[in-house]
Amino acid sequence: MANTETALKEALASIEGATGAALVDYTSGMALGTMGGSKGFDLNVAAAGNTDVVRAKLRTMEHLGLKGDIEDILITLSDQYHLIRLMSGRGGNGLFLYLVLDSKRANLAMARHQLKKIEADLEV
Repeated sequence: MANTETALKEALASIEGATGAALVDYTSGMALGTMGGSKGFDLNVAAAGNTDVVRAKLRTMEHLGLKGDIEDILITLSDQYHLIRLMSGRGGNGLFLYLVLDSKRANLAMARHQLKKIEADLEV
């Protein structure tokens, strides 16, 4: 079992092209931990903004009567991938892992696979 800091470090070290990672509480919009980012990319601001994305998708699913769970949400920019993975189990309800990837260096399928593994090992 990994703690938040260890899990975020692992995400940046083991996922090719990862430039930032955060664990976010989407009930409050607060980042519980961040790693990476840059002066021009504030992970706390991104965490708060992506909270709105998660809430909107959950609301839409409710209105449509969809019963499935969200595994992840992908936002594709011209030079980045933003991957949001909702956590399940072991107190992860209301939390998501957020990963920023350089699209020129990242393998999206491998990033999704590795983030799922990190989520499974994360103890919140």
